Amino acid sequence: MAAYILRRLVSTIAVMAMVGIFIFLLLRLAPGDPAALIAGEMAREETIASIREQLGLNEPVPVQFGNWSLRILGGDFGKSIFSQRPVLELISQRLEPTISLSILTMIVSVTMGVSFGILAAWRAGRLIDRTLTVFATLGFSVPVFVVGFFLVYLFAIRTHWLPVQGYKPIDHGFRPWFVHLILPTVTLSIPYTAFIARIARASMLEVLSEDYMRTAAAKGASPYAMLFHHALKNAGVPILTVIGLSFAGLIGGVVITETVFNIPGVGRLVVDAINNRDYPIIQGVLILVSGLYVLINLSVDLSYTLVDPRIRY
Repeated sequence: MAAYILRRLVSTIAVMAMVGIFIFLLLRLAPGDPAALIAGEMAREETIASIREQLGLNEPVPVQFGNWSLRILGGDFGKSIFSQRPVLELISQRLEPTISLSILTMIVSVTMGVSFGILAAWRAGRLIDRTLTVFATLGFSVPVFVVGFFLVYLFAIRTHWLPVQGYKPIDHGFRPWFVHLILPTVTLSIPYTAFIARIARASMLEVLSEDYMRTAAAKGASPYAMLFHHALKNAGVPILTVIGLSFAGLIGGVVITETVFNIPGVGRLVVDAINNRDYPIIQGVLILVSGLYVLINLSVDLSYTLVDPRIRY
């Protein structure tokens, strides 16, 4: 196990190095002068020259990449072009809404998705199975922003049960924090619940058709023991894989959801940075998100041994 983790960490460093090269070249390979793109069409030459100096664009590209890499390794992600504040400071101020939304979404998605998948597999071919299959198909097909606007219209505008948009920090009280996250969480969790439910159903059906499951039933094993003690453990690897993919895929969903519900999270920060062409913020967020994605994949791979003892690294 230790040797496998070491190999994965080495490969992780290689992956992050390639990601760093891509993110660095993203600005340098953009058509036109990056400083002119940031400054805008009506900017004066003095402004463009100041931005070029600030970004280090007057140096040769290898020197620029070396200096940029050293700053990143030292925890310096640069400063925002427009606010002149450190990028890490801006990101840290937006982390709480994004983390809150992501954690609640994954709790709802995993709980409901695995439960729906197990129930559909146990009652395969019956009404409950067909109903959950239709839900999974629709939930995975309808865009997140369409679901968000529909829920806002139904539960905020028509009934006034929930706030339309915004976010309340948890230090303002648990209830305001939770109430403001209900609609965004439901909106974002629907496609991931559907995705997890479909994979869980398929994995459980495959396991339930095995000979050892029929033997357990013949020996008088209870439905609970068959489903959770025998079937779920053997179907756990594909389910864990799709949960890891869903958690990583939250990155894109959070951007859309935070925009729809006006949540001041990292997703909104990225959208604002793109609109303002604030490349240091975009680069900083991409690097952090890429690192998180790699760590999630490593954690999922290591968790396989917990559900399937036959897997050894």
